Amino acid sequence: QVQLVESGGGLVQPGGSLRLSCAASGSIFNIYVMGWYRQAPGKQRDLVARIISGGSTNYADSVKGRFTISRDNAKSTVYLQMNTLKPEDTAVYYCNVRGNTRLGGFDSWGQGTQVTVSS
Repeated sequence: QVQLVESGGGLVQPGGSLRLSCAASGSIFNIYVMGWYRQAPGKQRDLVARIISGGSTNYADSVKGRFTISRDNAKSTVYLQMNTLKPEDTAVYYCNVRGNTRLGGFDSWGQGTQVTVSS
C-alpha cells in the first residue's frame, strides 16, 4: 500500500554526523506525521523525533539540540540530521509515516537502518 525506503545509516565516530532519509511511495493522499524511532539491542523501540503536517516537531530529550528532523512534502520524504553523535545513539533507526490513501488510513514502517557510533 505505502512503502518506505530508508537510507543513510552507517558507522561513525563519536562526535560525527549522519543524515538519514526516508522516502514514502504509493497511493498517498496525505501525510500527517512522519517520524523516526530507534531500537537498541535488548531495548524497546522509542521515539527519536517526529514532525507533524503543520511543521511542529517533537524530540526525545536525549537528542534535543543534536538531531534535527525535517520533511520535503513534495517528495514525501523525511530526514533526520544527526550531529554530535554519541555511542549511546547506536541503534537500528526506523522511519514511521502515518496518513491516508484514498482507501483509508495507513501507518507504515521502514525496514530499519543501522547506526553505529564507535571509535
